[in-house]
Amino acid sequence: MLVSLGAKPFCAPLPVMLVGTYDALGRANLVTVIYGGICSLQPPSFCISLLRSSWSRKAIEERGAFTVCLPSRAMVAQADFAGFVSGRQEDKFSVLGLTPVPGQHVDAPYVGECPVVLELALTYSHELGSHILYVGEIMDLKVEKAALREEGVPDPARIDTLGYAPLAGEYLAVGEFVARANAVGKTVRNAWPGGKKA
Repeated sequence: MLVSLGAKPFCAPLPVMLVGTYDALGRANLVTVIYGGICSLQPPSFCISLLRSSWSRKAIEERGAFTVCLPSRAMVAQADFAGFVSGRQEDKFSVLGLTPVPGQHVDAPYVGECPVVLELALTYSHELGSHILYVGEIMDLKVEKAALREEGVPDPARIDTLGYAPLAGEYLAVGEFVARANAVGKTVRNAWPGGKKA
């Protein structure tokens, strides 16, 4: 039986992301974001939502660029810290012992220790209420060589990314293989009476 919890924002797991920016003085900053994901295949685009009060908002708007870095499970404490401490008061890269690497394609830094990095050029923003949505065109995807399969695609298990469960406020490990996409669904017609062809 489903239990109604009211109008609450929920989906699990959400990706845990470190968003890199440069402020007006050229200082590198990062903030943890959990609202976001792929939003277009052509052009390849990614979106994030930031609180109106976020220090990174102005940086994204002024520079027209940002990076999205996926931290591994081993970086959970650093990712958590970057989400509740403001770049107004702290040099988060320095405090966390992380390396700000200048983007090769956009005017924003990325976290050198993260296994996956997206460089994004800002293409669209929209005020949604508590948050502002930013859409960026993916200018480059970088993946740690050790996290790639032989065929050159990222291996989720080797990346060992973090997920987040809103409402519960918990970080989750992500990456266990369940089934092959565009294959397991082909078994539906034979699995249930209602799925059989007429």
